[in-house]
Amino acid sequence: MAYLEENNIVHRDLRAANVLVGEDSVCKVADFGLARIDHYKASSAQFPIRWTAVESIQTHEFTVQSDVWSFGILMAEILSKGKVPYMGWDNTQVLQRVLQGYRMPRESSWPEHLYLLMKRCWDKEPGKRPSFGTLRETLRDFIINTRD
Repeated sequence: MAYLEENNIVHRDLRAANVLVGEDSVCKVADFGLARIDHYKASSAQFPIRWTAVESIQTHEFTVQSDVWSFGILMAEILSKGKVPYMGWDNTQVLQRVLQGYRMPRESSWPEHLYLLMKRCWDKEPGKRPSFGTLRETLRDFIINTRD
């Protein structure tokens, strides 16, 4: 995702279903059907609500910062071993609650440090979200510091 960010490519559909895991747990982002250069204004409201940033829900505009929001949701999917985000809610409920400021709570199995990083990804202000470069470094440090 840092590479996409560096090349001003917006994925628009970042979620666990679109991440391929190969040998040695190498992950590759797939499904670039919705990807666009720089930013994109959708002409229809057909996008994955559960992974969509609050500003993109409101304006139908997608940016690298909205991909960062989706990455935070992807982290929740991974840490919850594949649970659907906002389990038990329909898309209308997700839409209403997220627009009101709701963010997924931390599950007890999630490391606090990673949850705080996820919350930064879900900041209402897109400019306050970390870059993918920052996320890459933070996650790399986390992995190095938690190895057995």
